[in-house]
Amino acid sequence: MIGYQSTTRAASTVLSGITASFVTIGLAAAAVAAAPDTAPSLDGLVGDHGVVQRGQPILLRGRSVPGRPVTARLSTRTATATADRNGRFTLRLEPLAAGGPYDLTLTASAGVTTIRDLLIGDVFLCSGQSNMELPVNAAQDLIPDAHPALDDQLRLVTIAKATSETPLARFAAMPQWAAAGPDTVPGFSAACFYMVQALRRSERVPIGAIHASWGGSRISAWMSDTALRSAGLARAADLLALHATDPVAAERGASTIWEDWWRRGTGDAPGREPWQPDSTIDWKPVPHIGNFEQWGVPALADYNGMVWYQRVVTLTAEQARGAATLAIGVVDDADRTWVNGIGVGGNSNAGRARVYPLPAGLLKAGRNVITVNDDDVYAYGGMTGPAAAMMLTLADGSAVPIGDGWRYAIAKRVAGNAPRSPWDDINGAGTLYNGMIAPIGATALAGIAWYQGESDTGLPGYETRLTAMTRGWRQQFGGPAIPLAIAQLANYGTPPIAPGESGWAEVREAQRLMAARDGHAGVAVTIDLGDPLDIHPGEKHAVGQRLARVLRPLAYGARAPAGPGIASASRMPDGSVTLRFTGVTGALHAQAARGPIGFELCGAEVGSCRYADGIAQGDRVTLATDGKPVVRVRYGWADSPVVNLADDAQLPVGPFEIALP
Repeated sequence: MIGYQSTTRAASTVLSGITASFVTIGLAAAAVAAAPDTAPSLDGLVGDHGVVQRGQPILLRGRSVPGRPVTARLSTRTATATADRNGRFTLRLEPLAAGGPYDLTLTASAGVTTIRDLLIGDVFLCSGQSNMELPVNAAQDLIPDAHPALDDQLRLVTIAKATSETPLARFAAMPQWAAAGPDTVPGFSAACFYMVQALRRSERVPIGAIHASWGGSRISAWMSDTALRSAGLARAADLLALHATDPVAAERGASTIWEDWWRRGTGDAPGREPWQPDSTIDWKPVPHIGNFEQWGVPALADYNGMVWYQRVVTLTAEQARGAATLAIGVVDDADRTWVNGIGVGGNSNAGRARVYPLPAGLLKAGRNVITVNDDDVYAYGGMTGPAAAMMLTLADGSAVPIGDGWRYAIAKRVAGNAPRSPWDDINGAGTLYNGMIAPIGATALAGIAWYQGESDTGLPGYETRLTAMTRGWRQQFGGPAIPLAIAQLANYGTPPIAPGESGWAEVREAQRLMAARDGHAGVAVTIDLGDPLDIHPGEKHAVGQRLARVLRPLAYGARAPAGPGIASASRMPDGSVTLRFTGVTGALHAQAARGPIGFELCGAEVGSCRYADGIAQGDRVTLATDGKPVVRVRYGWADSPVVNLADDAQLPVGPFEIALP
């Protein structure tokens, strides 16, 4: 699974808490409605020790006595509004300059609420998947930055992990702000902390950092309904809405999408797929329920990919009558499950036990076949049970144990990533936006840092999704030009020995193109900071500092360049190609070699790329011709490329592909 392990492996515990939190939300709402004489309360993130964005109107939304006025006072600013019939109010305070601390008072007929120790400064949101989630105490230890003295002007808050099929208006429990110091920094996002630490040192204003990440998540989970639809994901958005009213029909729809994907990728004819009850693929007995890497099967010892599981259950006519519940335990990482060839569920949370309802009429007297596709995308995989929890519970309350008697088959390889259910916790459509971003409300921001994309490799259209997500977030946070700093994917995997195609390179290019076309975004290149053997490289100190370099010109108008990036490509009369770069400090240099490496000259066809010799001089690189057709140039085009071009600030040139005119 692609996720920071100490957090994602505990996902079942987290999800139990999420369920309790949703109950708490309902109870809290009922309490407000039943007891209107309570003091006013706020939604969003305006809480004790928090930071409010300077220079922007301050929007306060919350609950109070229906039909009665609420007055807010913060420093020299005051505003009054009347709560509507549901007790909702919105207050708008005029902007304030950097300063504080201040107390915010909310006065209503039922009482006074005081929020203490607020700073006015710059607020940054950090989000993404596991490489943003990775905390300071799990990254490489840098002293003194990793063990800072208390800085009361730098405040941190982490949004608890939560998913929802609809946007939440408020958090189940208010996230707690705290000053950065030895007790609060170790568990906070390393990339985010080092970024805001660097900005605090250079800008010398109060700064607040909001961290909201979840390891292994796809970008679609962080997108609003509007963003999903504008990015071509309307079908997923519609299925998510259907799931709230008819989960069985929605599961059938999600299975249909998965099945169509499988047939396109494998060529299997309808009725001949592995999930059919009479599938004739090469089935073998499952040695035991647990990670398949530990079965002693050589082909699975270091395997990442799909494995099919099948179990036959024989029922009487009485047992098969009515609805039932299928529990297959934990599946690492993602499953898609069928009963008698009909899709019944799927999830990609590697720590969550799978429990799927079976509608009446699905089971039958005699032979019933349960088929599970396990998609192991990272580290260990398999159906891990526990075996005692795996059972088929029937309508009469009796249960049939299914913790043994399974068989397995290694699946065909299919290009790209498998579809996930729209309501999937971390790979769904809007689930994390609804649970973790929507309840932040209209908090004004100075900037956003985004570190995600590993889980989207192999999924076309990342640039479109990133553009749509960013537009939606900017709309929520009140600024169409809120700066965005993107941490480009670091190197990971086996270094190449020949040019080839790369899903990671395609995501990096999508990140670069989105930033270039956006006008208010930039890319922090990390291609030299990864680890070929670890998808979670520990060097987050430099990642954070590079994110800060990207944000300084966007948020503060700084003139220092964020790093060299490709600007143009042109053909020379002698057939060579000249590449020009912007953002270069000093000049470009080839490190530890006579010339830059990692450049490729490419024709129009797939497989036509070949390595090219180059010379770096000033802000340009010249590539020698080899006499073959050239229509585009690539650089660093691999999951884990070997490259060596950087400027005088030791900032690397990032991977790219550019067409020749």
